[in-house]
Amino acid sequence: MGSRFDITVVANSQENGDRYLQMAIGEITRIEKIISSWDPQSETSEINRNAGIRPVAVSKELFQLIVRACAVSKLTKGAFDISYASMDALWKFDGTMTEKPSSTQIKASVKKVGFQNIKLNKEKSSVFLKNKGMKIGFGAIGKGYAADKARSLLQSKGIKGGLINASGDLNAWGKQANGNDWMVAITNPMNKKKAFSWMPVNNSAVVTSGNYERFVIFEGLRYAHIIDPRTGMPSTGIQSVTVFTKNAELADALSTALFVMGVETGLDFANQLKGVECVFVDNDNQLHRSENIQFNTTY
Repeated sequence: MGSRFDITVVANSQENGDRYLQMAIGEITRIEKIISSWDPQSETSEINRNAGIRPVAVSKELFQLIVRACAVSKLTKGAFDISYASMDALWKFDGTMTEKPSSTQIKASVKKVGFQNIKLNKEKSSVFLKNKGMKIGFGAIGKGYAADKARSLLQSKGIKGGLINASGDLNAWGKQANGNDWMVAITNPMNKKKAFSWMPVNNSAVVTSGNYERFVIFEGLRYAHIIDPRTGMPSTGIQSVTVFTKNAELADALSTALFVMGVETGLDFANQLKGVECVFVDNDNQLHRSENIQFNTTY
């Protein structure tokens, strides 16, 4: 995944805490070996190598993850799609782009993308990418899944409180050692060094997708690094989306989808989902929140 994980557990001794931390690290490493598209030995790489050739039998764990990913794709009408990895790398967000790709190039870049062409066989636990050159990747869901699995493992070992920070994506349960709730800051868009609000995170996950650092500007329009897998166009008009829900896997996927949808469509979509809340920050530094979010500005 290439992401940093910081793990905090509430334990009765440093020795026990260290032991549980090593368990969590081992679980995250195990998952990375399954879902990595960079590791040629991973199940995911085997699926990608056989695109357009044959189905690949995979572990039940990976199969079910792909099933859930495709369900989110269907729910979001393709705004989230693990086959985005098939997209041609037209857009560069490292400062090297000097001109915007042509509409023909952009259209061609997504011709291999489409979750509808991920064929799943439950009986054989097999995955077949229908078209040659197709790929799947878990960059927009993998961190959340790994955090959920590490949390579940720690809870099964009796850890009653902890926090997993997967490069800014938070998954928390129980209380801090001092008995207080775990708290997450909502950054003030007018002053990135200050929090606008604090919100408790209890047995839930908080995931943010943002374009604070990775973007390009053409003709005065700012294009974020999060690309719509349906069109090949980078998202515009939004700086960040933060999603609150019960598990990090879903929050991870939805934060990407909502960013692609934009403020109006994204808020309408989120308000129809039970147990999901979100906060948008647009390019004018305005906050937009879903219906049931309550900000605490006094923490």
